[in-house]
Amino acid sequence: MTANLQWTAFLQWALPQLRMRWPGFRKVRTQVQKRIHKRLQVLQLADLAAYRHYLVVHPEEWRVLDTLCRITISRFYRDRRIYELLAEQVIPRLVEQMPRVGGRKLRIWCAGCSSGEEPYSLAIQWAMQLQQQYPDITPQILATDTDPQLLQRARVACYPYSSLKDLPVAWRESAFAAQAGRYCLKAEYKCPVVFVEHDVRGPVPATALSLILCRNLVYTYFETDLQYEITQRLGDALQPGGWLVLGSHEALPGDVRGFTPLSGNRAIYQKT
Repeated sequence: MTANLQWTAFLQWALPQLRMRWPGFRKVRTQVQKRIHKRLQVLQLADLAAYRHYLVVHPEEWRVLDTLCRITISRFYRDRRIYELLAEQVIPRLVEQMPRVGGRKLRIWCAGCSSGEEPYSLAIQWAMQLQQQYPDITPQILATDTDPQLLQRARVACYPYSSLKDLPVAWRESAFAAQAGRYCLKAEYKCPVVFVEHDVRGPVPATALSLILCRNLVYTYFETDLQYEITQRLGDALQPGGWLVLGSHEALPGDVRGFTPLSGNRAIYQKT
């Protein structure tokens, strides 16, 4: 069996036991394979067959493997059209219904925030594009991830240019200061964002939310039954008329109830 086939066979065996889907990992499996290879070296195991046996004998190792299977691909303003639709359609509708739900705070949750690119993109977009339009609205952005190292990088908020290349030039130049070859986010753009360690597979960390972004995670990598469970919890966490945003190539499972897709875009849903 070739090396590629060995890796495929191992992942197809292991991922379902973590309630994950092999199809979601096909294009990004190299990242996972490198991490597992390093783990084999740490454990002084000869090959994947030995690691498979190790997992059977040491069931606590599954927790380690779960962390190794996290995909951390992220960048600022990823999927530009999603951000455009938020500004053009979603935010205006949320603001319009605020008198009915009470308060002037836009409560947002970014689940699986990696090293902060998504929540900071929202904070920058608000400051650059939406603040003048809605001067009396305050965004509060909760950003969560399972990896404490990624969260620490997010709090530092210094990035290579490759992470920022999709941002509008004026936004990038206004929001970041160049420091030693990296781009560090200015303090005022950090203020709306709070980072918390949290696993989206557990209880929700907040309720009465206006907007949840759960992109390129649950509906790509998790098995369908787990998608249903998480979708139910996300729906419960949203206020009436709140919105759920998925990745641009994702969609809710076909028979999920309680959500209506935004016209012309099946990655953005309103709670009904």
